[in-house]
Amino acid sequence: MGQQTSLKDDSVDRHAASRFIWGLARGGASALLFSLPMLMTMEMWALGVYLSRDKLLLLLLLNMPLLAVLSHRIGFEHTATWRQSIRDALVAYGIGIVASGAILVLFGVIKNHMPLDEIIGKIAVQAVPASIGALLGRSQLGTSDETEDDDEDTDRRTSYVSELFLMAIGALFLSLNIAPTEEMILVSYKMTYWHALVAILLSLAVMHGFVYAVSFDGGHSMEKDAPRWHAFVRFTLPGYAIALLISLYSLWTFERLNDSAMLTVAMSVIVLSMPAAIGAAAARLIL
Repeated sequence: MGQQTSLKDDSVDRHAASRFIWGLARGGASALLFSLPMLMTMEMWALGVYLSRDKLLLLLLLNMPLLAVLSHRIGFEHTATWRQSIRDALVAYGIGIVASGAILVLFGVIKNHMPLDEIIGKIAVQAVPASIGALLGRSQLGTSDETEDDDEDTDRRTSYVSELFLMAIGALFLSLNIAPTEEMILVSYKMTYWHALVAILLSLAVMHGFVYAVSFDGGHSMEKDAPRWHAFVRFTLPGYAIALLISLYSLWTFERLNDSAMLTVAMSVIVLSMPAAIGAAAARLIL
């Protein structure tokens, strides 16, 4: 009887180890999938050189709790405690660092003669979106068994604060793709007040419709007894406010607000909040 129990435990341990290894493989593939657009962007390369180290450190520190929450939801394996989630978050960070460093070396962006500070800066900037992408691998590239297991974790899908936090992750991920680019600033300069108003209304409409009106798998339908404005006030408006705050933070981090007038700042935030709002809605839809 004891031998059968031992064999069963060994089988369970091997299965768990196998799932974790496959999770790492999917994480590495997903890190490249989600971060390649930024890894091939000159503005992101330059950020590693001139970005304030205080702002870079703050970005890296803020990314850790985001990864922990994301890991608790869709990590490399099911996590029962926050300690395990933090472990998975650290693993995702490691994957993001290794994947970013390898691709930057492959592209010749990082060379032997470069100062260590510049090399670390370039990898650190890219590691944030890559680490988020690594954890998204289980959600987007996971097996059917893992998807079925996720459906059983209903307690993770009911927390309002958790959903807002996930929306912040989605907004941050997309804003990181666009905030460093010159085109985003150019668009904000070309816009008028009317353009800005339409952009705000369009962002709200797309964000609301993306989750509730479009019949995507995983979409959130409104309760029958709830008034029509309930979902808009409860999720869409807070989600858009989160997108605005994340956009402002991203622009500040990437030195896009230096010596800018308030009107210029407002226009830039409105422009960036469009993709950020879509990212927030998508995060609530797919995670």
